[in-house]
Amino acid sequence: QLQLVESGGGLVQPGESLRLSCAASGFTLNYYAIGWFRQAPGKEREGVSCIGFGGGGTNYADPVKGRFTISRDNAKNTVYLQMNSLKPEDTAIYYCAARRIYCSGFEDEYGTWGQGTQVTVSS
Repeated sequence: QLQLVESGGGLVQPGESLRLSCAASGFTLNYYAIGWFRQAPGKEREGVSCIGFGGGGTNYADPVKGRFTISRDNAKNTVYLQMNSLKPEDTAIYYCAARRIYCSGFEDEYGTWGQGTQVTVSS
């Protein structure tokens, strides 16, 4: 069974950092692009970042550019999202999702999703 499990969320103050992990089981991430998405209360889910299967292709949504970094460790079958300089507007449930080979901006093209991890940024 293909499964993604997110971890690393929590409650932090503005300006602090968190690192989210997305671990795969039941399949190898080597040939998959992994996207991070988030959904804030009362808002639609939005794309945050994505990394292609080889790790060389990455992209970021404008609100997180320069603050978030996506990376992957294929040996650990895990993708990470390093989030620095967190802001209250980053508060959301963060999901990772898998798609074969290349990133896509369309959620429907991601076939496997994790259950999400809550990130709350508040003073």
